[in-house]
Amino acid sequence: MTATTTEHEKPQLSKSRELIVAVAIVLTQFVQMIPFGAGITAAVAIGKDLGADQYASAWIAASYPLTQGAYVLMGGRLGQIYGHKNVLMVAGVWWVILTLVSGFTRNLIALCTLRGLTGIGGAFMLPNSLALLTITFPPGRMRNITVSLFGAMAPVGAAGGSIWPGLFVQLTPWKYLFIFLSLLGAVIFTVFFFVVPSEGEPFDKGAALDWVGAYLGTTGLVLFNFVWNQAPSVGWDEPYEYALLFVSVLHLAGFIIWERNIAKVPILPFDIWTAPSFAPMIAAAFITFMAVGVVIWYISIWEYQIRGYTLLLLGASYSTLAVCGAGAAFASGKAIRILPAQYIMVIGAVATAVSNILLATMPAHQTYWAQVFPALICLAFGPDFIFTAAQIIASNAVKRRHQGIAGSLVGTVASYGMSTGLGVASTVEVYTNGHGKKQIQGFRHALYLGVGMASLAAIIALMSVRIPKDTREGWDEDDDPDPRPEETRAEVTQ
Repeated sequence: MTATTTEHEKPQLSKSRELIVAVAIVLTQFVQMIPFGAGITAAVAIGKDLGADQYASAWIAASYPLTQGAYVLMGGRLGQIYGHKNVLMVAGVWWVILTLVSGFTRNLIALCTLRGLTGIGGAFMLPNSLALLTITFPPGRMRNITVSLFGAMAPVGAAGGSIWPGLFVQLTPWKYLFIFLSLLGAVIFTVFFFVVPSEGEPFDKGAALDWVGAYLGTTGLVLFNFVWNQAPSVGWDEPYEYALLFVSVLHLAGFIIWERNIAKVPILPFDIWTAPSFAPMIAAAFITFMAVGVVIWYISIWEYQIRGYTLLLLGASYSTLAVCGAGAAFASGKAIRILPAQYIMVIGAVATAVSNILLATMPAHQTYWAQVFPALICLAFGPDFIFTAAQIIASNAVKRRHQGIAGSLVGTVASYGMSTGLGVASTVEVYTNGHGKKQIQGFRHALYLGVGMASLAAIIALMSVRIPKDTREGWDEDDDPDPRPEETRAEVTQ
């Protein structure tokens, strides 16, 4: 005789064990966000050492979030097939090894390539970490807290990553930055392996990955991003820029057609778009994160190149973002239960717009406390409110089996948005800085573009997002706690 083991029959975690598990999962997000901040702060210094100019050096910063965003959807789907914890551990090993190897290259193209490959590991971590959180913690107070902590790791990890280049790039050969990051990752992923329980049998164990959809989606995203981040270096006079842009759009259009009409098991189930206000919520989040990428890049460039900050001082300036980001994450977790989602997203978008305005209007030389300091305070509320609101809304809007997909989509929006925003803004800078003679003018125009992006996101959220505040505790009754086919569920002998 056999009986099926469901989620409700699994032993419940104690409060202390829940806390340990949550911290271990959240730390994986912290680790994989560090290279984003480290890349932005160290890009110009490392690029200079490798003989590259500012615009070519920007690839050191952009290559990691490019793949970090483009491959997230594939990472979420692989988690459904092979198990979220299993995929995260493989991604962690991949990330540690490639981070270590990156420190020993002496060529810009090789370094950017390795950073991009490392970003694939980050892409596979993000949705599976989120899936483990949202599967472990059902809708309610504990989920809101853990997802808020997870969201806080974006600014905290990026700000923390900005500090390390000052210690390792300024004071030692820059290879030690990558050696340190690989050792830190090894410690975190080892703790994760022993502390975090598996979610059990994978939801789609034995299913085939939609390779056609994966190819069309990731190739389209990579090429589209490449075009915009390459444009500042080579300009739009290069024919291959237009050719690659056209090819990327064809791939993305093909992805939509394939996933919607042909794929038997799509990598991105289109039924998740039927959730109320889901599409405009994703659009507003993506545009806001583009503006966030603009702020982070131009704070670093302005302080390092114009005001002569050392890398140590530049890293220290981002401590404001780390501290305020942690506070903003907790505030967003509370707000999601008090305010409708559109108002939380509007707050995040407006805070990002204000941050761009403060930077765009500041004089070339000025004390840090006058405008950069308040800009970083505002910026902390931008990505935190947007990410936390988007992730909680997305995870609460889909069934338990689609938690990885929801996490994948929001992860793509965050990482890919920041990288794409950096490329678009840099393109505006290059074409408005008087061929390099009016550098500050170029910076201002790029930042005003960020203002426009964030303002547009606020309008979209206010006009089109209509999701009431979420006060649920636990899964809905019609949400099967273990929606896998009966034959794939774990069986135990009675």
